[in-house]
Amino acid sequence: MLMIATSCGNSDAEIDAYNKKSLGIEEIKNADINYTIGGKPKAKLTSPIMLRVQQSNPYVEFPKTLHVDFFNEKGEVDSRLDARYGKYFEQESKVFLKDSVRVINTLGDTLYCNELWWDRNRTGREFYTDKPVRIRKKMEVTDGTGMEAAQDFKNWVILNPSKGIMKIPASEFPDN
Repeated sequence: MLMIATSCGNSDAEIDAYNKKSLGIEEIKNADINYTIGGKPKAKLTSPIMLRVQQSNPYVEFPKTLHVDFFNEKGEVDSRLDARYGKYFEQESKVFLKDSVRVINTLGDTLYCNELWWDRNRTGREFYTDKPVRIRKKMEVTDGTGMEAAQDFKNWVILNPSKGIMKIPASEFPDN
């Protein structure tokens, strides 16, 4: 009895490239996207990699960090957002952010959390989460679970605060 076995193989890079093509994935490196309404800047997003996935519910993924500057009516930066991962659901106009999410407003107030939704349909409450959060103001820190905030991060509420507000000397805060 004679048996002959043959095989062939593709590299991981070739398989990944094929899968991206067959799934309808567009990849953009060093993405720099400006969002405007009526010609006025509203936000500027930058990310080292952006993947647009075309399927029945298309989405855009930012697998290796993203940064967003939000602008006020005068075109000035109102707040900044950073996260290690983001996923924009196009049909819902919602962005899911996770892993070291941080939002800073012009007053220096800073939100820290691990998961955050940014929903452009929720006017005045664009940011929200049901997960643990920490908000640092100049001389105090507030922890809790669940939060809603305006996109400029000037108006926010922690839904379930824990232990109230902690007063912290400025010398104990790290520099931004």
